[in-house]
Amino acid sequence: MKSSKLTLAAACFLFATSLSCSAQDKGYWRAASTNSAAITGDIEFAENYISLSLIPFPSTQIRKLTPTEVAAVFDADINAGRNGTLYRTNIPAGQRFLHRNTLCGTEDTQWVATYITGKNIQVAFFSGSDEPKFTFDALINSPDKCGMFTYAR
Repeated sequence: MKSSKLTLAAACFLFATSLSCSAQDKGYWRAASTNSAAITGDIEFAENYISLSLIPFPSTQIRKLTPTEVAAVFDADINAGRNGTLYRTNIPAGQRFLHRNTLCGTEDTQWVATYITGKNIQVAFFSGSDEPKFTFDALINSPDKCGMFTYAR
């Protein structure tokens, strides 16, 4: 009896922490890097949209990124075992942000990858209709990687 209560408590704890991990990127983040301050301004992740410079764009969470994929995109420590998140969106190429900047030049932004460390979130934007390949080799010469930005809480 005592063992089943302990097992139930452990299962509840794991379920609760998995819910909080999947929602970590939700909310408002301040521009914390030179690039994010100059191009996108602040960012917000909500249930069905991503907002850049207070302009909302529809988005859908596609899947979690593995630690290997996170390391390839964000040059993160693969041994840290941290996951990221991949979103699908549609930010038109003609959308201008701060100082009349765009995210992907003449291409629509289709994909957003995120990775959280402490109170910072790293965000990478990608163009292209196909899901990006998150390997070191594929990303080195990828024309679809538009930029990487840092935000903070």
